[in-house]
Amino acid sequence: MTAFKKVAGLSGMKDALPPESGRWEQLEALVREWLAGYGYQNLRTPVLEYTRLFTRGIGEVTDIVEKEMYSFVDPLNEDRLTMRPEFTAGVVRSAIEHNFLYDRPRRVYSMGPVFRHERPQRGRYRQFHQIDVEALGFPGPDVDAELIVMLARLWRLLGLSDIRLELNSLGQAAERAAHRAALVAHLEKHVDVLDEEARRRMQTNPLRVLDTKNPAMQDMANSAPRLFDFLGEESLAHYRGLCARLDDAGIAHTLNPRLVRGLDYYNLTVFEWVTDRLGAQGTVCGGGRYDGLIELLGGKPAPAVGFAIGMERLLDLWQQGSDAQAPAECQVYMVHQGDDGQRQAARLAEALRDVGLRVLVHAGSTGFKSQFRRADASGAVVAVVIGGDELLRGAATVKWLRTDAAGEGQQETIAFGDLAAQLQQRI
Repeated sequence: MTAFKKVAGLSGMKDALPPESGRWEQLEALVREWLAGYGYQNLRTPVLEYTRLFTRGIGEVTDIVEKEMYSFVDPLNEDRLTMRPEFTAGVVRSAIEHNFLYDRPRRVYSMGPVFRHERPQRGRYRQFHQIDVEALGFPGPDVDAELIVMLARLWRLLGLSDIRLELNSLGQAAERAAHRAALVAHLEKHVDVLDEEARRRMQTNPLRVLDTKNPAMQDMANSAPRLFDFLGEESLAHYRGLCARLDDAGIAHTLNPRLVRGLDYYNLTVFEWVTDRLGAQGTVCGGGRYDGLIELLGGKPAPAVGFAIGMERLLDLWQQGSDAQAPAECQVYMVHQGDDGQRQAARLAEALRDVGLRVLVHAGSTGFKSQFRRADASGAVVAVVIGGDELLRGAATVKWLRTDAAGEGQQETIAFGDLAAQLQQRI
């Protein structure tokens, strides 16, 4: 028989095994509770969408559309489909299709995998995960500020203190057009220092040229006309309104006139939360306002603002701190001897689960020493022992395994009928 070659996962698509997967669950639960505190409801969209949704919504001359999307032709009907590279376009498509904004503005969020074909590196994978938050139908800087204040609270909940906020305003279409003309003229004057990608983008998406990481282009980018200097009074008033509300909340912020974001649909407010703790990939969260996208995708004009957080990067940051301990497998570990002991342990375990405790019953019939090693490795607070003596007296031997419980190493006897109530009170 020919042996198959060992099967491996795809590059840039990472498994999450226990206990790491438990930290994912902790983070997801914390995020859901945090979002519920601000009235955000879950909206779930498919992983697959028509490719044209992203080429129209994101922009045909963005890196995502040009280089990074996983697209293919459906062999059944020859539709061109794409695995979502981001959430916002799909959320807006869903809102339009289901007339979601008919009666009132909406606050929604999504969590899950997105896909981009790019070089894997720390905190960036080909399948990665995002928390996506969107406020649809809200025009003012008050909701822009709400999103940023929300994020500041999330950082506090996770114990993250070294994330800083950078802001910019992309203004409105006429202001961007005036700036674009000045920027193209500036780029043409410095064409000799532009790399190949910048020359290609100079006419199609010149704003993205300023986002370069090429050291040879930094002086050119620093001396380029600033979009912020082209803003009219209405756009400036929106920006000032945002800053005033952030000042009210005590949130420090810095104007970064080169902050443009990577997608075409943004206007007015754009922001990033950044850190120095993740190497070159320092952006933890990015977002902003995209008032024209709903109309661009065929809906009735409506304002919108949102943000996305890379979950791998956020988990990386959280795990660097002291608050990201892996969750225990269980709270109670049932140790037993003999067939009758195993059956009684299984019955008692169900009673413990009835009162909300997490319980593991040792599988098989190994010795007590081996079972206690497994109990300790599980992270359980307590081991409940059911052997011959315990069956005769109708009471379990309870051994506390953690110092933060009744005292590590303490042992006592509790009647079978009282076990659930006693442990529920004390764990």
